[in-house]
Amino acid sequence: MVVLDYGSGNVRSAVRAVERTGAQVELTGDLQRAAAADGLLVPGVGAFAAVMAGLTRAGAVEVIRERHERQLPMLGICVGQQVFFSAGTEHGVTAAGIGLWPGEVTRLEADVIPHMGWDQVQVPAGSRMFSGIENERFYFVHSYAAHVKPAGSVSTLSTHGRPFVAAVEDGSTWSTQFHPEKSGDAGAALLTNWVNALD
Repeated sequence: MVVLDYGSGNVRSAVRAVERTGAQVELTGDLQRAAAADGLLVPGVGAFAAVMAGLTRAGAVEVIRERHERQLPMLGICVGQQVFFSAGTEHGVTAAGIGLWPGEVTRLEADVIPHMGWDQVQVPAGSRMFSGIENERFYFVHSYAAHVKPAGSVSTLSTHGRPFVAAVEDGSTWSTQFHPEKSGDAGAALLTNWVNALD
């Protein structure tokens, strides 16, 4: 499987975490390899607009859209989840997202921002992503999130001030607002579930 390299900060921890599941992992910006991979992991670090700019410069936006349309497995992490939505607004500036799902990523409404540290999630019935994972905490670090679940998806919520979308399963397109690669055994189990779903 491929971890998409488009200049989004340090993604080596994601590569190492997926490698620990036993999967063969390639970190590359090669769009043909990203398009053809059995699984594509889209990391995201930093601001929504900056991540979108990096994906656009790399020519990766259409690859992500096509994989979603063809139901080829993907996993977006942190801002990698956020850019799957239609738009994101940070510091009063709205940037277009990839638009796999309708909805806008906006600032969390809470007394303490950013939302940083370990927190629980509310997993709905029928989740494949969280299969065998119960009552665990995952590591979050973010100030923005989507607040409306994509229609027809199996979406997991968490709460910081008010509920927000912590994870999405939309067919073969999965995503998490938290960092599974930084979430210990629970994150490792989630990544294993994703890798197993590639078969």
